[in-house]
Amino acid sequence: MEGSYNIYIVILSIVIAILASFSALNIAAKISHANGKSRWFWLIAGALVMGSGVWSMHFVGMLAFHLNALVKYDVGFTLLSMLASVISSFIAFYITMPKDINRYQLVIGGFIMGSGIVTMHYVGMKAMIMPMGLSYDKTLWILSAIIAFVASYAALFLFLRFRNQSSSSWLKWLSAVVMGFAICGMHYTGMKAARFHHVSGMMMEQNHSMDFFLLYGVTVMIFLILFISWGAMFFDRHVLEKLAYQDSITGLPNRNEMNRFFNTYVGTETIGVLFLDLDQFKAINDTLGHDVGDLLVHEVGNRLRKFIRRDQQAFRIGGDEFLIILKDCSLEKAEKLAKQVLQSIKEVYRINGNELYVTGSIGISIGSIQELNRSELLKSADTAMYKAKGLGKNQYCVYTNEMGIQEVRKMELEKDLQNALEHNQFYIVYQPKWNVKTNKLFGFEALIRWNHPRLGVVSPGEFIPIAEESGKIIPITRWIIEEACMQCKSWQSQGLVQPVSVNLSVRLFETDQLTELIGNLLEKVDLDPHFLELEITESMVFYDINDIIRQLEIIRDMGVKVSMDDFGTGYSSIGLLDKIPMDAIKLDRLFTFDLDNPSKRAIIQAIILMAENLHLEVIAEGVEQQEHIDLLTQLGCYVMQGFFYGRPMENKEISKYVKRDVTV
Repeated sequence: MEGSYNIYIVILSIVIAILASFSALNIAAKISHANGKSRWFWLIAGALVMGSGVWSMHFVGMLAFHLNALVKYDVGFTLLSMLASVISSFIAFYITMPKDINRYQLVIGGFIMGSGIVTMHYVGMKAMIMPMGLSYDKTLWILSAIIAFVASYAALFLFLRFRNQSSSSWLKWLSAVVMGFAICGMHYTGMKAARFHHVSGMMMEQNHSMDFFLLYGVTVMIFLILFISWGAMFFDRHVLEKLAYQDSITGLPNRNEMNRFFNTYVGTETIGVLFLDLDQFKAINDTLGHDVGDLLVHEVGNRLRKFIRRDQQAFRIGGDEFLIILKDCSLEKAEKLAKQVLQSIKEVYRINGNELYVTGSIGISIGSIQELNRSELLKSADTAMYKAKGLGKNQYCVYTNEMGIQEVRKMELEKDLQNALEHNQFYIVYQPKWNVKTNKLFGFEALIRWNHPRLGVVSPGEFIPIAEESGKIIPITRWIIEEACMQCKSWQSQGLVQPVSVNLSVRLFETDQLTELIGNLLEKVDLDPHFLELEITESMVFYDINDIIRQLEIIRDMGVKVSMDDFGTGYSSIGLLDKIPMDAIKLDRLFTFDLDNPSKRAIIQAIILMAENLHLEVIAEGVEQQEHIDLLTQLGCYVMQGFFYGRPMENKEISKYVKRDVTV
């Protein structure tokens, strides 16, 4: 028996197949980009849309076929056919869900999906209840199965091709059309393979009508599924995605989007990572307020937006931290972009009546994600950025292997600092101070050294910043003060009555326990407070200066002396010299090494005159030559410290040093 088709319903089935394919392609992108539970949501949604779409196309196509006989459908077989389509789509998506899949996974996924489509079609045919027999042309049956498998592999290939593209495009629509016609081709080839024939004993019933209720029901259901899936994708893309993956201040992609980029990126070319950090942001934020800080970040985001291209993207990943990723990147390309970004960043910002001048520091790392872990690329760029800051800011620095070695060493030192005190790896050396006016010893400065069991003697210039950053400077300083006080007390018992000075970290002031600590240590050692001197730095003016002044006043009331170390090289504290309670200022060696310069001598003389008026002692550091002594003496500086009078020495050398008849 021959049947006929309703051409309008055939077109409807093709439209359903194309729309379902397009929805499945879009959901494939969601599966790739999603994480955790959301990935399972989109996986199930994709299987439901693809499976129900193929099944609906199949069922509408069957309704388009007219046999002039009454045809009904078995509910059990009908639901089973739909279930086969959905489950096979789910398994195929699940197998091909990982970022990197091999051909075996693709083969298995395509085979399962193709088998599901074939099962769906022929179980659906089995669901037909009609007064006639059904057989199949073997050649056409095999051809329909081949088309089903080809369509399945094509679908999976297109899913993998478009899963990293969340937006729709004409190419995606073209692919959906190809998929739709392939699915329809399988169905109508399978229908062509069917042979309907009269079976003796069966009564034929003429039926010229169509079950429009069933047709409308299936059509409405599939369009409802497509509408819901498109609505979910629209909401996810334009609402949830904006909240989760877009920075609220700058409008740039945020850290989540950066992580998603690395999670989904499958390219093999070299990429460049530029890590940008604003240099003066904290000062602006603290002085002008967070509102101005946010407006500044917004303006920086606007300037970075012009560097966004198809092959490069900008992200805001922190307070004042930004990241730029370049695809197919060379060192020359990265450096050129870094220069352009720095030039753009340092142009004046006019915000709320303020003219703000901000610079940036950029670290660059280049490599392939296939060869390097993404965390290595980011960490390398971060390391290079801090190197750029250390070199003076407002510049870029390219990551090198030497930096990596330094970073590993830094991590090792930070880890070993924890046990250095417990294992007595620290020791103290003492450098003498000399008063040229009285030609006598003026005291000692206690300087810490670290005898690392594997790395040898580590310079304090290397491990002190690490200790400051990690907070371990607090117990270390407590140990230094106690050791220095005990040594000073021991010298007194030997007839050497000299004060000792110790450098203080601002972290001690932040604990608000410094005064109690000093008092307890002096009481424990039974040392006269006048023999202890604490050295602070100019950088403390950037902290809560009023609280620091309060604590210093208590310390000086105890009888402990206070001096400012490295004066004139850090942040200017001249305006606070009359408020900060202290007894002396120490000229940095930077002044001593340049005494031949008349302008430098004029500065030193002005500092000495100012110190005299404030009743402050002036101590010159880095004195190494007789010429230094003569010039400093002429300028009015009489207390000196440097290699000329003695290098830092351990306690066992102090007695030899003192016993010598030192005349200079």
